[in-house]
Amino acid sequence: MARRGAGRFKREESEDRAERNFRTAENTTRPPRETGSDGPGDDRLRREAERAVERAGAKAPGGRAKPPLQRSPLPEAPARLPEPETVLVRMLGDRAGRRAAGQLQEAARHFEDERFDDARRILAGIDKRAPDVAEVIELMGLCQYRLGRFHAAAKTLERFRAVTGGTEQHPVLADCYRAQGRWADVDELWEELRERSPGAALVTEGRLVAAGALADQDRLADAVRLLERGWSVPKRPRPHHLRRAYALADLYERSGATPRARELFGWLRRHAPDLADVVQRADALR
Repeated sequence: MARRGAGRFKREESEDRAERNFRTAENTTRPPRETGSDGPGDDRLRREAERAVERAGAKAPGGRAKPPLQRSPLPEAPARLPEPETVLVRMLGDRAGRRAAGQLQEAARHFEDERFDDARRILAGIDKRAPDVAEVIELMGLCQYRLGRFHAAAKTLERFRAVTGGTEQHPVLADCYRAQGRWADVDELWEELRERSPGAALVTEGRLVAAGALADQDRLADAVRLLERGWSVPKRPRPHHLRRAYALADLYERSGATPRARELFGWLRRHAPDLADVVQRADALR
């Protein structure tokens, strides 16, 4: 299914809408999904974004600030790309292309089974024969990320950004740079994601990674302000609301705003008692 453009950024909490349909390596083994939803089709994207958010608690390297990479601006709308099998057949011929498409499916299954290095090896072979296939590049970058190869993952996901003109993996790409202490790149990717506004869930994950990068630099007040901006307790919380609330409550506690942390962890305990260590954190603040 073709990618199509997204609307302009207004307010994160008002973004719960399906902005565009797209096919990526996230759904080569299942039906297409719509960005902005929190249904089962978002599971892999959510897991990768959650992993990026979880990493925000780990200290990144210090040292002199590095300037951002020189990257071309995103187009006004993501590229409309054909199905991966169509691209592979066009590049490799009918028989070899269909075989490569099957290998892509196999790599996707390995990824689901957390056999990341097996998946990466298969994808690297396809990429060598048929470079710039978006689904291959994307899944290879996610494998590198899950293996902790942040420099390689960043290079690969930058290729994905260039090929697709999209922001689907910006939270993960930003976290790769966060792990390397490349704060300017984190900021630049957050602004791109914020401007493109592909959907509430994805924008929230990018916001969380950006806030985590600020906290890594001991800029807790700035991190709190970023997570507070546009935030209000939702009447019907969805998973991305809960993750944002948890991150904000954690920052409140770390920055000494204990009453706010107590209130938000208490709300989380009522709405998501199984989320991480919410119950323990709420009890400790009573």
